[in-house]
Amino acid sequence: MSIRRRLAVYAAAVVVASGVVALAVQGPAQAHGAPLVPGSRTWLCYLDGLTPQGNIVPKNPACAAAVAQSGTNSLYNWFGVLRSDANGRTVGFIPDGNLCSGANPGYLGFDLARTDWPVTHLTAGAQIQIRYNNWAHHPGTFYAYVTKDSWSPTRPLAWSDLEEQPFSVVTNPPSIGGPGSIDGYYYWNATLPANKSGRHIIYMRWVRSDSQENFFSCSDVVFDGGNGEVTGIGEVGNPPDPGQGNGACNVSIAITNSWPGGFQGEATVRAAPSAITGWVVTVTSPAGQSITQVWNGNLIANSGGTAQVRNADWNGSIPANGSTTFGFLGSASGTPSAPTATCSSI
Repeated sequence: MSIRRRLAVYAAAVVVASGVVALAVQGPAQAHGAPLVPGSRTWLCYLDGLTPQGNIVPKNPACAAAVAQSGTNSLYNWFGVLRSDANGRTVGFIPDGNLCSGANPGYLGFDLARTDWPVTHLTAGAQIQIRYNNWAHHPGTFYAYVTKDSWSPTRPLAWSDLEEQPFSVVTNPPSIGGPGSIDGYYYWNATLPANKSGRHIIYMRWVRSDSQENFFSCSDVVFDGGNGEVTGIGEVGNPPDPGQGNGACNVSIAITNSWPGGFQGEATVRAAPSAITGWVVTVTSPAGQSITQVWNGNLIANSGGTAQVRNADWNGSIPANGSTTFGFLGSASGTPSAPTATCSSI
């Protein structure tokens, strides 16, 4: 079975259990934040490389190349692409070719000019809700730019590759969750640039107003009529050997309770015929329904009636012909029906 995951990225969260945070941080962490929607290179590569055991083993070739240059600490600290001395400076301070890393020596691998970074699929001119992780809260202003039509992913990003004006600027937007958690974020609505097609980069700066510290990020996108799906995560040239615990999985869903405007359900994930070491379930809800909460799993994506749930850190490994479950709550405009679902091993 292909392990490609298409992630709708209008929500990104990692659920923790028993008071144990599922994020492992190695080395001196500079914990502040990075875009979750559209996902930055460091964030999506972190998702790509994170194993059920908490290690970082990138599968995407671009992510692997970035880690080969900058080390795994760049992904354990995916939220730390910053310069403490930037003070709002751009051209002439951050050199061309180092925009994605902010010329931070620990992240230079993410400046690599490649066509195989994980990519978010968007629609030009559409409105999205930008979400920026708020691991540490700071007042300031966010600037979001897009590349010119003349830019090519085969060369490192330069200041002249960006449209002169940001398409979105917001100061001190609202936030939910955090600090110190993956599922906390600032959020605001933005209208994507019109008349864009093909591959681009959305480049973001977060300029703090209470210090000289600034944050930088590159989010690879493609304007192809998409609704926030992400491709390029968990994709490798050769799929895992089923004998090593990456066989197929399937899923069934049942409604266990309902009430006016809402319902509760349970999904059963089964490994057959071989053991698996991790799974992602894509849940497609009927019109008028949506998933609102998940337990015993991580709700990593939720948009337009499609949600994706990744295993928790304790129930990803399922023996051959074994099973596990996760529960969820949903909203419904009428009598709820059981959603459909598919399962992919990771």
